[in-house]
Amino acid sequence: MRLVIARCTVDYTGRLNAHLALATRLLVHKGDGSLLVHSDGGSYKPLNWMSPPCSLVVETPDAEAADVGVIEQWRVTHAKSGDALLVRIYEVIHDSTHELGIDPGLVKDGVEADLQRLLAEQVDVIGDGLSLVRREYPTAIGPVDLLLRNPDGGTIAVEVKRRGDIDGVEQLTRYLELLGRDPHLAPVTGVFAAQEIKPQARVLATDRGIRCVTLDYDGMKGIESGAPRLF
Repeated sequence: MRLVIARCTVDYTGRLNAHLALATRLLVHKGDGSLLVHSDGGSYKPLNWMSPPCSLVVETPDAEAADVGVIEQWRVTHAKSGDALLVRIYEVIHDSTHELGIDPGLVKDGVEADLQRLLAEQVDVIGDGLSLVRREYPTAIGPVDLLLRNPDGGTIAVEVKRRGDIDGVEQLTRYLELLGRDPHLAPVTGVFAAQEIKPQARVLATDRGIRCVTLDYDGMKGIESGAPRLF
């Protein structure tokens, strides 16, 4: 990976045209060929970029560009679309190359499988007196995340998501319709459980008689989430 801090302008041409005026920026040229143009703000998001497959060619500026102070030009061209990113460099402040090696990849904590496992161990989060029938309860249209037994009779189907949206509510609705036909399980009610539930999903779930439960993942792991609590 090559990291260059330079005073530069950037022009993108192709399906859209964009221009970045002269300023000091970080240019990141990765081993996969991609180029990212960063400012000192905007968090992780680059100001502009070119994704692979693409190629970078270093050009000598023409006389007109040289007259205004351009010392080097980078032209990055996308192999399929023909879109081009032209970086005109006026001053190089830092230039270094680093071999990062093969990245092992991101291991996510708090994915749906983790939430499902924790919830299966702590079904009291859903309600008192409930017991677990099975995780990944099989149906003809796919497995239900959790099936719980209600001490008052019947069962509860639980759909677990990290971020609950309308699609998740629709998915649970289909499970409830199918499970409700089984006399050994009926009556079957639904719980939509997620770390975050979008307002539209909550409205739809409530309209269909599905209860929503917001999960505190850190709390379920025994870690304080940092959120203020009354007790």
